[in-house]
Amino acid sequence: MTLNGWLQILVFCGIVLALVKPLGAYMTAVFNGEKTFLSPVLAPLERGIYALAGTSEREDQHWSAYAVSMLMFNLLGVLLLYAMLRLQAQLPLNPTGMSAVGPELSFNTAVSFVTNTNWQNYGGESTMSYLSQMMGLSVQNFVSAATGMAIAVALIRAFSRASGKAIGNFWVDMTRATLYILLPICIVLTLVYVSLGVPQSFGASVQATTLEGAKQTIALGPVASQLAIKMLGTNGGGFFNANSAHPFENPDAISNLIQMVSIFAIGAAFTNVFGRMVGNQRQGWAILSAMGVLFLIGVAVTYGAEAAGNPLMHAFGLGGGNMEGKEVRFGITLSSLFAVITTAASCGAVNAMHGSFTALGGLIPLVNMQLGEVIVGGVGAGFYGIVLFIVVAVFVAGLMVGRTPEYLGKKIEAKEMKMAVLAVLCLPLAMLVFAAIATVLPSAVASIGTAGPHGFSEILYAYTSAAANNGSAFGGLTGNTPWYNVTLGIGMLAGRFLVIIPALAIAGSLVAKKKVPASAGTFPTDGPLFVGLLVGTIVIVGGLTFFPALALGPVVEHLMAVTGQTF
Repeated sequence: MTLNGWLQILVFCGIVLALVKPLGAYMTAVFNGEKTFLSPVLAPLERGIYALAGTSEREDQHWSAYAVSMLMFNLLGVLLLYAMLRLQAQLPLNPTGMSAVGPELSFNTAVSFVTNTNWQNYGGESTMSYLSQMMGLSVQNFVSAATGMAIAVALIRAFSRASGKAIGNFWVDMTRATLYILLPICIVLTLVYVSLGVPQSFGASVQATTLEGAKQTIALGPVASQLAIKMLGTNGGGFFNANSAHPFENPDAISNLIQMVSIFAIGAAFTNVFGRMVGNQRQGWAILSAMGVLFLIGVAVTYGAEAAGNPLMHAFGLGGGNMEGKEVRFGITLSSLFAVITTAASCGAVNAMHGSFTALGGLIPLVNMQLGEVIVGGVGAGFYGIVLFIVVAVFVAGLMVGRTPEYLGKKIEAKEMKMAVLAVLCLPLAMLVFAAIATVLPSAVASIGTAGPHGFSEILYAYTSAAANNGSAFGGLTGNTPWYNVTLGIGMLAGRFLVIIPALAIAGSLVAKKKVPASAGTFPTDGPLFVGLLVGTIVIVGGLTFFPALALGPVVEHLMAVTGQTF
């Protein structure tokens, strides 16, 4: 590790922190239906969308109606995207003549993009037409991100309102998230990326002659527009197979910094939205502090492991950092930082191969996802994910002091705890059960690219990434098989909707409760003690759940590498 490396990390953190309050204030105004500087242009369009949808901004929904609306919208998204991929060869905007996508891969891809996972068992430039990339994948990048934002806002209202029944209107929340937040920022980002050299074209691939005289096909397409939303919406699905390691998706250090900031911007700002809507911004800063502690620990471990280099090299008397699988343009520092950011935020974009990281360097991306990606997390998804842990943390605190647990004046009782535990447990269920089956299924084991504990880590990482709705991979696993396409798709659905439904149920329960005035015995939730309790709860729950599996993968791989053993 170097001073220069840490300065780069601190610059990133400083930019994100600087964006939290202004972006949080703007998002709060949007979701409260207040006028913004974009209202004169977008308000008529917003009202027109509501008229077409048969709803109104004055119409609130019970949590069950909110959930049904969300589920029906996402089901329709899966069906439409699946049909588009299956009929790709007959549809326009296909200048390179891409054929129809197979049924299992179409199912996997449709579920992947609708659940904001963007797991890719295909190479974008060699599989998808321009129409599929734009009308199919990019559209889902917007609305899947907006869905997560809507759920987070609905849960926030449960704490800010008292003695009500409604938590908002799904159609209104999703429309506002898309129209006022995602689209305007993405238009600006697209123009910035184009100015930095990212292609935005409907032209077909071009032929180039290398210095050796060989012919090379260079894929082009509407890259910049998809790049903008894949980062801002924490989607992660790359236009190109190499994702953000491809020079057309990530031309230089400036574009790399913009992409990293984009991944964290909205997720971090949601903590400020929470603080503003509940009337106490210190509450939001406390949650962001807990996220920050976990993030910096992860960066330190990954950066330290990659800077130290492969223990096998040291075992043979060789030193140096680990540059395997990394872009020379970004080096160890920015590759390590990017890996921690993208797995903390359920983005899945990569600028280096995570499977080429050292065992400890690859451990942190795995842990980030297994903790539920609550370290900033996906847009909206990270916030409602950490609220589930907050419910658990304040319940534990209440038991310790002998008081009825409460958070922001709302009593946390049996129903809320049951729903929180259900949501927290669904992730390890989807991750570990499928991974266990895959390790003994011959056809599934045949897909791994490395023997020994690293091969197990490839399988564990795949199902962890799917259920956590991340989409990154260890790279050595051949995932485009019927088994992995189907089971990973099921894992994505479980990881998305088996968390959202309990979260909405909690929102519906809390919004109906009266607020209890704070007293001398009220546990403060805006200070260092609460931050420590929340961090401890997240780490302990994650450790107890996943340590046995991690011990079979990256932990034993590291210990064996230290002794010079290989597979």
